[in-house]
Amino acid sequence: MVLASLPRDEDADERIGELTELLRTAGAETIATVIQRRDMPDPRTYLGKGRLEEVKEIVEREEPEIVVAEGELTPGQQRALEDRLNTRVVDRTAVILDIFALHATTAEGKLQVELAQLEYYYARQEGLWQHLERLGGGVGTRGPGETQLEVDRRLIRTRMSRLRRRLGRVADSRELRRQGRQQSDVPRVALAGYTNAGKSSLMNRLTEANVSVNDALFETLDSTTRAIEHEGWRVLLSDTVGFIRHLPHQLVEAFASTLDEVNEADLLLHVVDASEPEHRREAQIAAAESVLKDIGADEIPRVLVLNKIDLVDDNGRTALSHRSSEALQVSATTGEGIELLRERLAELAKERMVDVQLIIPYHRGDLIAAVHADGHNVTQETNATGMHLSAMLPVASAGRIKAALAKDQSGS
Repeated sequence: MVLASLPRDEDADERIGELTELLRTAGAETIATVIQRRDMPDPRTYLGKGRLEEVKEIVEREEPEIVVAEGELTPGQQRALEDRLNTRVVDRTAVILDIFALHATTAEGKLQVELAQLEYYYARQEGLWQHLERLGGGVGTRGPGETQLEVDRRLIRTRMSRLRRRLGRVADSRELRRQGRQQSDVPRVALAGYTNAGKSSLMNRLTEANVSVNDALFETLDSTTRAIEHEGWRVLLSDTVGFIRHLPHQLVEAFASTLDEVNEADLLLHVVDASEPEHRREAQIAAAESVLKDIGADEIPRVLVLNKIDLVDDNGRTALSHRSSEALQVSATTGEGIELLRERLAELAKERMVDVQLIIPYHRGDLIAAVHADGHNVTQETNATGMHLSAMLPVASAGRIKAALAKDQSGS
């Protein structure tokens, strides 16, 4: 069951539809929806008196296991609703956290989700005992409720500290892997976009990565990085957690290390579900852009990729072309447009190359080997002073080789 107060929103249907899909992903069935339009949620009960009575009647008649608020509830609102409705009440953030817990598979993902849940419920735990805090402090005034509150707070804070330390160690290991990829001079590309836009399917089509793919929100939580080679050009492609409107800040913070894959990319492929109605598609694009801005990735170059184009008719394709002429229309299911996307990624690798003309002494066979290992279109000629090589090299590789040659010359 879903109840929603939507103040000053014109996208009520979209918000309710999104919450319904979240509940489906979490394994819950929506049996009734109550919508109330008002300027602000009631500060005590979230819903106004009339709508609250309507929800109470539905709860008594249908006996649902849970009532879900579309917005974010304060601890006081949640407690008041549970008292009035005599059933469990959660908000949208709790539903998303539950989905993340359901889909976390790696050790890091589970740690991130647990930390986010503890941070979220810590505030609720404080609110739970708030009425007992009025007992005050000092000798003779400390009640059992306050003592229990302090114990619970300490336990939660201790657990959160341990989780942060463990995640810090995991992040250090991840950073070492990233540094290794950076030193390889291989361009890095990240898939970003609204959840369930088909990023993982696209990843599998491009790299045969075997990333889990299901018709569910937040199916992918842990980043996966694989190499793509096209006509000799190589890039690293990372799949990351999907975005959603008003992504809870606990999740943005907890998944910071995973989202770093986006921040450190040379190019973002912003994947969008082309089969969505235009207003919903634009809302999802805006939501993804908002998250990218929140994590500091809004300045990274990006390519709009309209996925699931196989589900769009000819008129729809034409409209998409007019609206987003630079976007790539692809289908991870049928393979349509995939070759063009591969070519675009190969162009990225080419753009990071520089043409160099080098004369390397014969005794520096290591540098000659490095040119052949890192370079493209390598040609060589022998002359009296050494090996004359012409090649396209990554900027960093060219810099290292030139620095080594300069050091040799200065030493001689």
